[in-house]
Amino acid sequence: MSYYRLLNLEREPFSTSPDPRFLYRSSSHIAALQRMEIAIRLRRGLVVILGDVGAGKTTLSRTLLQNFDGEENFVFHMILDPQYRSEFQFLASLIRMFKVRPKFRSTLDYREALQEYLYKKGVEENKTIVLMIDEGQKLSPAFLEILRILLNYETNEYKLLQLVIFAQMELLPKIRRIKNFMDRICLKYILNPLGENETGEMIRFRLKQAGYDNHQPIFTNDAIGLIHAHTQGYPRRVIHLCHNALEHMIMYQKPVIDRELIADLIASEVR
Repeated sequence: MSYYRLLNLEREPFSTSPDPRFLYRSSSHIAALQRMEIAIRLRRGLVVILGDVGAGKTTLSRTLLQNFDGEENFVFHMILDPQYRSEFQFLASLIRMFKVRPKFRSTLDYREALQEYLYKKGVEENKTIVLMIDEGQKLSPAFLEILRILLNYETNEYKLLQLVIFAQMELLPKIRRIKNFMDRICLKYILNPLGENETGEMIRFRLKQAGYDNHQPIFTNDAIGLIHAHTQGYPRRVIHLCHNALEHMIMYQKPVIDRELIADLIASEVR
C-alpha cells in the first residue's frame, strides 16, 4: 500500500507532475501569474519567464492555462520541447499546431500562411492566439528569429501573436545576441527560489491539498530548516526530498519527520 493511503491522504502530495492544484503560490509565482495574464489580455506580445531547473516553470505554465479555462476568445497552443532539426520543420510544426493549410510547402509560404491565419483569427474573429513554449532554452537562434518575425505581425493596437516562453537562465544570453528581440519583450520575469518560511508553507500546503487534515505536523521545524538548506528552496528538489522522507517515515514507523531523518536521507544521496 502506498504511503499516502496509510496517512489517510487522498492523493500523492509530493508528485513532480505539473498539477496546478499543487502549485504553491509564493510571492514570486503570484506576481508572475498576474503579470502574464495582464500581458496576454492586453495582447502585448512577448513574455519571457526565467528560472533555474526546478523553480516551478512548467507547473506555472499549466496554471496560466487553467486561468483562461472556458474563455472562448483565447486560443492556447503549447510546445513542450522545442527541439527541431531545421527552420522548415519548426515552421511545419506551427502550421500543424494552428491547423493552417498553406498553398505550397516552402518556408516563405508557411510564413505567409501563418501571417494570414493570425490576421484572420486576431482581427476578423477577435481571438487572442497564445503560443506557450516550455524548455525555451533549447530554442536555437534560427528558431528565435522565426518567432521574432511572427511577433512583427500586429495591428495599430496590439500584437497578433501572444508568445510566452518559459526557460532556464541560459536563454538570456541567446536572446541578447539577436537584434530587435530583447526590445520586443513586454515582460521578463525571473522566478526566485523559496525562502525557509515559504518552503515550510509549501510543504504544508501540498499535504493539505492531498487531504491531510491532522493537526499534528508531519515535518518538524528543524526538518524543514534542513530541507530548505539542502534544496536551496527550489520546489522540485523540496518535493523530491519530502517524498523520500514520507516513505522512510512509514517504512521505519517514525511518528514524525525530524531533522535526523532528513540528515540521513541527505547523507545517502551523496554516497
